[in-house]
Amino acid sequence: MASSKVAIITGASSGIGQKSAIALSKAGWSITLYARRLENLRETKAMCANPDQILVVQGDVTDEEGVKSLFHKTVEHFGRLDLLFNNAGINAPAVPIEELSLEKFQQVTNINLIGTFLCTREAVKIFKAQTPQGGRIINNGSISAYTPRPNTAPYTATKHAVLGMTKSTLLDGRKFNITCTQIDIGNAATSMASGHAAGILQANGEVTAEHMMDAQHVGDTIAYIAGLPPDVTMLTVNIMATRMPFVGRG
Repeated sequence: MASSKVAIITGASSGIGQKSAIALSKAGWSITLYARRLENLRETKAMCANPDQILVVQGDVTDEEGVKSLFHKTVEHFGRLDLLFNNAGINAPAVPIEELSLEKFQQVTNINLIGTFLCTREAVKIFKAQTPQGGRIINNGSISAYTPRPNTAPYTATKHAVLGMTKSTLLDGRKFNITCTQIDIGNAATSMASGHAAGILQANGEVTAEHMMDAQHVGDTIAYIAGLPPDVTMLTVNIMATRMPFVGRG
């Protein structure tokens, strides 16, 4: 099955990944949805405007062979790849660093950073080899790629690292018509960020309920970036709830 616009979305079973799949499908994209929860992936597929243009692949971004298979299946099914959205990510419990286990730190690193590396590597291989050459990668960064919350060392460290990956990918891909964007999201209403609305620790020691925004705005932004011509790059894009404490945080 050939298509002029083909995307892979990791972490597509819920939240930002799901909203992005809906927005891209509405814009006419064919999409491979990738995540660990198969039933949730099927739910995402059913929500898309054109479910017949959706391929579901179950797997984990930390599994190297699984990631290779994801990209192979996508090209085998759709004929090419135009967009990778590295969206899969997790956080660690908000505890002081001396209480954090190495296992938990490595788990966050493996999903947020190593997973981004593995998927980027496989996408770049395809982008360089296909005709016409090139493609676009969007990395899900975070407000925390710039300013941390209290007790978030693993998440903050990995998101700073993803920013470095974003810049390196853009630089190294330039002559191959490969571009890369980082979207930095603040307080989108997803299950991962649900606690922010109830109250979250601030730098001054207070626990404050924060304003949230509809996650579909993020999905629509992903679709906009994806629709840009290949000679246009948005290096970093910030989208956040207007009244969330980021500017002046701390």
